[in-house]
Amino acid sequence: MARRKRGFFAELQHQQNERQRQQARVQREHERLVNQAIREQERHRKQTARAEAEFQKALKAQHVEEKVAEAAKLTASVQERVKAFESVLANGVRRRAHIGFDALRIDPSFPPFQPGQIAVAIRPPDWAYFAPPEPTGLMAKMFGGAKHQQLVQQRQADYHQACADHAAREQARQAALAQAEHRYHQRAQAHQAKAAQANAEVDRLEQGFTARLPEAIEDYFELVIESSPVPDDVPVDVEVAYQADARRLYVIRELPTVDIVPEAQEYKYIRTRDETDVKARPVKEIRQRYADLVAQLVLLTIRDVFDVHPRDLVNEVAVNAHVSTRNKATGQPERPCLVSVTATRENFEQLVLTELDASACLRHLNALVSPHPHDMEAVRPIFDPDLSKYRFIDEVDIASDLDGRQVLVDLTPTEFEHLVRQLFEAMGMKSWVTQASRDDGLDAIAVNEDPIMGGLCVVQAKRYRKLVPVESVRALAGTMDDKRASRGILVTTSWFGKSSHDFAKRNGRIQLIEGPELKHLLAEHLELDTVIGVQKGKVQPS
Repeated sequence: MARRKRGFFAELQHQQNERQRQQARVQREHERLVNQAIREQERHRKQTARAEAEFQKALKAQHVEEKVAEAAKLTASVQERVKAFESVLANGVRRRAHIGFDALRIDPSFPPFQPGQIAVAIRPPDWAYFAPPEPTGLMAKMFGGAKHQQLVQQRQADYHQACADHAAREQARQAALAQAEHRYHQRAQAHQAKAAQANAEVDRLEQGFTARLPEAIEDYFELVIESSPVPDDVPVDVEVAYQADARRLYVIRELPTVDIVPEAQEYKYIRTRDETDVKARPVKEIRQRYADLVAQLVLLTIRDVFDVHPRDLVNEVAVNAHVSTRNKATGQPERPCLVSVTATRENFEQLVLTELDASACLRHLNALVSPHPHDMEAVRPIFDPDLSKYRFIDEVDIASDLDGRQVLVDLTPTEFEHLVRQLFEAMGMKSWVTQASRDDGLDAIAVNEDPIMGGLCVVQAKRYRKLVPVESVRALAGTMDDKRASRGILVTTSWFGKSSHDFAKRNGRIQLIEGPELKHLLAEHLELDTVIGVQKGKVQPS
């Protein structure tokens, strides 16, 4: 059925409605696209935000991981350092301290000269590369003899220029080669001269050591002790003096300060504060570790000396361990002695160094040890830190030079002191002769090795012709207190008065040896028949 045609106005209205519907559809599509774009933009924003959040989270996790690892590394470093301090002695005794002289020598040989590419001659130019080809056929007709000859001349000029350039380059290469060879020979000669000088010093040291010259022995032992493997920051400076007659080595050793023990015990990262906290090491532990380190260094010093061959070179080692610091009250530099100890080879070789407690071992050796080493509280050293006094004042065998009827009062003061020292050593004690000036009134310090009555003993020798005043006995008591000695002995060629004997009896730790008893002891222990030269009660000029 045919559709009725719209009227004019109906058609206009229809078209208008269609346009409105079309506009509405366009508007809706536009709104849809806009909303889609907005949604897409929001989705992208959220994705970006999530990615940024994940990145920040990963970054923070990495930061935390790095901080935790850093704290763990610091803690491990501190623990490793403390562990190294604990095993100074154990690590030291695992290696030979004796150093062979061949190990000290420098190999005089020098690597061969290797100039490399500069030694290869530059290849000269080849005329065949420059020569023009001979013209043939049409080329010969077009480029006859004249033009070919002109080309040959041009190529010859190029060839000659190349030869000149080659000659210049070759000359420069040869000059550089000669200069490199000259520098090589200079280095080789310098190395050989240095090796020859060093090896000559080693030869002199070996010859002196073999001949048992004190200076060479001192140089060698300094080298041995300073070569001992110790942790970083532990000083290795030592000074030694050698007395051949007594086979005794004196050692002054430098110690580290208490600051060498790490104050930090552990590092821990705190996430909530984003900070690394430091757990402090207890003060008591710092002091204990420092005292133990000092004791280990002293024992290692003695061990290294006794490890040297030949073994009969040194029978006794005396060590003063000092620390360089500043007085907290005055700010002035000072060098207090924290440990002073002596040990014989016989006693020391009985120690199991890998199993003992170092501080307890020093007490076993009757060492003088600072009660508060962390505070740099000094002890009075057993021997004078000025080792020059031991190098130039040699111990002398006075007993071997005495006539059977030698008068003791005719000996010089120094000879008398040495004679008393030999007497004490023959009686089983160990003694050290001090400087001849006797600036502090102390003639010797003896160590009695008796397990019950033993200990540090102050000895003074008075070569008197008259009564020894009581002030000398009282001064000995003061010296004993200053040296923290358990006993004191005053030996004289004369006699003591009643007040002196009473004072010694009240003190309980002082022994007085008068002329007759001294004569008897010399006869008993040194087989010397001597004359005192003093009659009791008769005052003679000194």
